[in-house]
Amino acid sequence: MIEAHTLDAWTRAPDRGSVAFRNATILAGFAAPMFLWLAGVAVVLACARTSAKTGSRAAALDAITRRGLEIFILAFLFRLQAFIVSPGSHPITIFRVDILNIMGPAIVASGIVWWSATSARWQAVSFGLLAWAIAMATPVVREAAFVNALPTWVQWHIRPAGDQTTFTAFPWVGFVFAGGACGAFIAAARDLVEERRAHLCLALAGVALIAVGFYTATLPTIYGKASFWTSSPTWFVIRVGVLMLALSAAFAVERLAASGNARAAAGPPGLVAPWQSVLGTLGRHSLLVYWIHVELVYGYASWLWRGRLPLWGTAVGWLAFTGLMYWLVIVSESVRDRRRIGAGNRRWTPAARRA
Repeated sequence: MIEAHTLDAWTRAPDRGSVAFRNATILAGFAAPMFLWLAGVAVVLACARTSAKTGSRAAALDAITRRGLEIFILAFLFRLQAFIVSPGSHPITIFRVDILNIMGPAIVASGIVWWSATSARWQAVSFGLLAWAIAMATPVVREAAFVNALPTWVQWHIRPAGDQTTFTAFPWVGFVFAGGACGAFIAAARDLVEERRAHLCLALAGVALIAVGFYTATLPTIYGKASFWTSSPTWFVIRVGVLMLALSAAFAVERLAASGNARAAAGPPGLVAPWQSVLGTLGRHSLLVYWIHVELVYGYASWLWRGRLPLWGTAVGWLAFTGLMYWLVIVSESVRDRRRIGAGNRRWTPAARRA
């Protein structure tokens, strides 16, 4: 995500025609699908965990609905903050549709799908069919005349409308549903053996999807108008396949690290590789990192070098900026922990100590 934004904002024009920039842009293009897809995976895992703890599927639905609505509200607060911190833009930009505008409602919809399908099999099937339907309908919806009859702000959420839309429901909501299908598959695993088997199946399915995507991309299109890089179902399928492979690969690496830790009997218990700790910390604060870094990358803070760096300079800046984000996350965790300790000390009154 940080690579995508620094590459777009900081690279100078002469370097944008290079093969290296093209390849870096393709890699950056997986940031948003991964963000949305992992949100779908997390919805199912969170709902399953809450349901198991409370014994109520309704409680799980209520919790995930609140989370989705919270993210949707944060989308507007984020735009309002950008409008205030970086003045000069038109007030209409507050209502620009960005990834959080899409993610929030998609999380709510995913929670409803999870609640409606009571078995893991039907959850996976339901999520998969919805993802497939959205991907297939994207080229049609983008050219459909009926969308013109909808209110303008609704149109912005459905299909591209120039500068007012960075993301739209078609096809981006499909990634959340595709993640939900994978999440249902993983949540059904009852032990580590079944979890390994599930990830092996996901990896094989990911390879199959990539192959199908590349093959269908060579065939004549069935649509009157479709772009491979934006609205084509073939590119959607390829990206979902890559994401499935990436998740299973991450699981395999994590299990290998855990196995190595278990063999290091002389080492401290619960030993975690440094890279695992860093990724875990950033992952727990992904929304905070998103919130902070976009304004810093595109705002006045980086005005001196925006659009002026060579590609290698952007790479160095990306690494340095990622380090800065990690430091800010560590600081936020430290502040949070101090507040918790302070609140605990305030509750531990002298009377309570005497008692």
